[in-house]
Amino acid sequence: MDDRQPSLEVARRWFAEDLRTTCHLTDARVVEAFATVPREAFVGPGPWRLFHFADGYWSTRDADPRRLYHNVLVALDESRGLNIGEPALWARHFDRLGVPDGARVLQLGAGSGYYTAILAELVGPTGRVDAVEIDGPLAELAQRNLSTWPNAHVRLGDASQPVDGQWDVIVAFAGATTPHGWWLEALADGGRMLLPMTAERRRGGFMLRLDRRGDGLAARSAGWVAFYPCAGARSPEDAEAIGQAISDPVGQQAVRSLRRDLHQPDETCWLHRDGWCLSKRELH
Repeated sequence: MDDRQPSLEVARRWFAEDLRTTCHLTDARVVEAFATVPREAFVGPGPWRLFHFADGYWSTRDADPRRLYHNVLVALDESRGLNIGEPALWARHFDRLGVPDGARVLQLGAGSGYYTAILAELVGPTGRVDAVEIDGPLAELAQRNLSTWPNAHVRLGDASQPVDGQWDVIVAFAGATTPHGWWLEALADGGRMLLPMTAERRRGGFMLRLDRRGDGLAARSAGWVAFYPCAGARSPEDAEAIGQAISDPVGQQAVRSLRRDLHQPDETCWLHRDGWCLSKRELH
């Protein structure tokens, strides 16, 4: 290691402070979480394969963990296009979501556990993060990686299988085409959910933000995203409908609620599907 280079702790702090500025983070707890969690503990030995949206995958020139403290995606399984996601995207979403101290969080898709650890830092010792991971080896790896976070727990399963409990925050880390009913019912009053809704083409779509308000669900689009597909929460028909809907970006920005009542499609429906609808109708 070059003694003229900053220490790993300094590099990690710089990384978090850079996210503070570039993502306009207003929650100091989010900055501190990214400055605290050692990313190298979740990616295996280097050199590492990083992903860039224009250039694809490339290798770091050595195994210096400071290479990981940039806004880069790190490959977990390059053959499947499975990565530890972009820090700037999740820092911004966690900041806007406002993950409360002491919250109960359900994470759909743990990967190797890096963002599980970030969430565990945000909820603190009185909170709890339960993560569901469909890939057996990854679930085991994540649980080992999270051994120093006693408030984080990983279970093997897919997102279609209900998990008992009520959650203040639900965050999906894979692209769905439909919100499962049990996800919506498991969201506590006042709870918040982030769900990537993606079409088939290049895994692109939008981040759906939901807020439980009594019996209703306020909804809005929180920006463009691309995600690995969510097993157990996709259908070709719904993916095609999402692909068509996002060709209307004005309507997308006008979405205000998720309706589950039976109704005929009308001018307030932006994405009308069987049993649910993203509607431009205000939640009352």
